[in-house]
Amino acid sequence: MSGNVLATLLTVSAGIAGSVQVAVMSRLGERIGVVEALGFSAAVTAVLSFVLLFAARRSLAGYADAFHQPWWMLTGGFMGLLIVFTVTYAGPRIGVAATVGILIAGQLGMGAAIDRWGLFRSEQIPLHWPRLLGIGLLAVGAALSLRK
Repeated sequence: MSGNVLATLLTVSAGIAGSVQVAVMSRLGERIGVVEALGFSAAVTAVLSFVLLFAARRSLAGYADAFHQPWWMLTGGFMGLLIVFTVTYAGPRIGVAATVGILIAGQLGMGAAIDRWGLFRSEQIPLHWPRLLGIGLLAVGAALSLRK
């Protein structure tokens, strides 16, 4: 299987998992509290990541290596925390579809900006009208999903 096929399959799986995560974390947050659900999710993620790193590399040196990188590269953990907190809070209030739609619209908008200007040392990719139209239509769809 080529790297692009695997990347595509993993991305589709992550998209499905993201929607399931909104629904599951919403319910957990309602039962035990949003911050408590966030803490539990972060702990599970930390333990599983630790085990995966050790199993894959037979070392935990990757943790030390991370601290020698530019500070902005270490913000991914905060971004993940913000995402999980937000979906846990927003899901029961505006619904799973609206939460996912708005999240994806925000991701596409920021992704297009990152590509366009090569932010975070990414390769610059031009932003043509079809991409802008797609992002705009998704944003309109996300806004329409807020109506109950």
